[in-house]
Amino acid sequence: MHHIVLLDADTLQGADLSALQLHGCTLQLYPSTTAAELPHRLQQATVVISNKVVLDASMLAQAPQLQLICVAATGTNNVDLAAATARNIQVCNVRDYALDAVPQHAMALLLALNNQIVLQQQAIYRGDWSRSPVFCLHQQPIQSLAGKIFTVVGYGGLGQATAALAKAFGMHICVAERPGAAAIRPGRVRFRDALAQADVLSLHCPAIAGAPALLGAEELSWLKPQALLINTARGALIDEPALLLALQQKQLAGAALDVLCTEPPDLNHPFLQARLPNLLLSPHLAWATTESMQRLVGQLAENILAFNAGMPVRTCNIIKSCPCSRSC
Repeated sequence: MHHIVLLDADTLQGADLSALQLHGCTLQLYPSTTAAELPHRLQQATVVISNKVVLDASMLAQAPQLQLICVAATGTNNVDLAAATARNIQVCNVRDYALDAVPQHAMALLLALNNQIVLQQQAIYRGDWSRSPVFCLHQQPIQSLAGKIFTVVGYGGLGQATAALAKAFGMHICVAERPGAAAIRPGRVRFRDALAQADVLSLHCPAIAGAPALLGAEELSWLKPQALLINTARGALIDEPALLLALQQKQLAGAALDVLCTEPPDLNHPFLQARLPNLLLSPHLAWATTESMQRLVGQLAENILAFNAGMPVRTCNIIKSCPCSRSC
C-alpha cells in the first residue's frame, strides 16, 4: 500500500482531488509545507506530490520509503533529479494540461496592456468619464494588434498555441531561434533580430537553473521603445532590475508578467513598490483554469497508477528498475 503525501495542496485550490484517493492507498494532504516541516512529512511517504516544494538531495536523504515523486507541474527545477536517480526514486511530471489556459492568459495580459484596460478603469472610478464633455474618454493611446509582429521565444506547445491566437488577431508571427545558436533553423529568426523586430515579445521557454537571465539590460535594449513584453513562462528569464529601469526610462512601452523570480513576492518587491502604469502583474495563475487544474490532477493519478503497474509514464529520470511491487 502506498502512502501518498501532497505537500502543497493549496496550489490546487478549487480542484477536485478525489482522483488521488486511489484504492488501497492512503492520502495525506498538506495545504503548504515549509523546509522545517518537510523531513517529518517525508518519513513515511512512498509517493510524494509537490508543485513547488523543493526536494533537494538533503531532503531526499530523509525520505527512506520514497519511491515516486510526482511533480504537479511541467518544470522539475524544484527536484534534484540526480539525487533522486541515485536513490532509485522515479520522478514524473505533468504535461500539456494547460495548452489552452496559458495562451488564453497571455493574450488576456496583452489585451489588457495594449488596450489600457486597468488605467481606463481607474479613470472611470476617478470620475474622469463622468466629467468628459463628449461621450467617450481619450486618455491613453490604443494600438491595433493587426499587422504588428508577435515574436515568440519558445515554440513548443504553449508557444505555438499562443502564436495561433495572436495570428487570429491579424498579427504576423516571428519565431526566435535560441540565443547563440550556430545555425538558424527553417522558419526561425536569429534571436537578436527577432527581438529587434518585435512589437510584442512573448516568452514560452524554460529557465535554466544557474544560467543568466534570457533578457538582461542588453537584450531589453534590442527591443523597440513601443514594444510590449509578455511573460507567462518563468520569472528567472528576465533580469527584473533591468526591466524596471527600462520601463521607468520608457525604453520599453510596457510589460505584463504572470511570473516573478521570487514567488510569492515580498511586499517590498521593487515591482510592487514602483506601481508603474505600464507594468501589469498577475499572481502566477496563467495555468490555473478550472479545467486545466482538473487535467493536471488526472495526470497525477495516471502517473501513480502507471508506476504501480511497473510502466511509469511522463518520466523525468531513468532509474535501474521500478521499485514498486504493489498495486493500489
